Amino acid sequence: MATSMARSGLRAAAAAALRGEAKSGARPVLLNKRSFSASAHHDDAYETAKWEKITYAGIVTCTILSIYNLSKGHPHHPEPPPYPYLHIRNKEFPWDGDASFPMHRC
Repeated sequence: MATSMARSGLRAAAAAALRGEAKSGARPVLLNKRSFSASAHHDDAYETAKWEKITYAGIVTCTILSIYNLSKGHPHHPEPPPYPYLHIRNKEFPWDGDASFPMHRC
């Protein structure tokens, strides 16, 4: 950042010197002029239309690939054997109406 500030100061000093030399009749030295993107003379409508077409092509491509991937079958794994430790609850839940379970009422 310091170098850009120094460069800016040197450009201002050079521009002031050019204005002073131009009054005295000496030939002015041309500074390198920075060109911005607005002055590059790009056709913005062409670029917009190009990226719009690319976007639509990408949407169509992604949609087709998604439909293809979702239409393919997926493997079904076999059911695991009924191990006895998988279902260890042997009695009903207390809120199912079991009268032997003490219900606390507030």
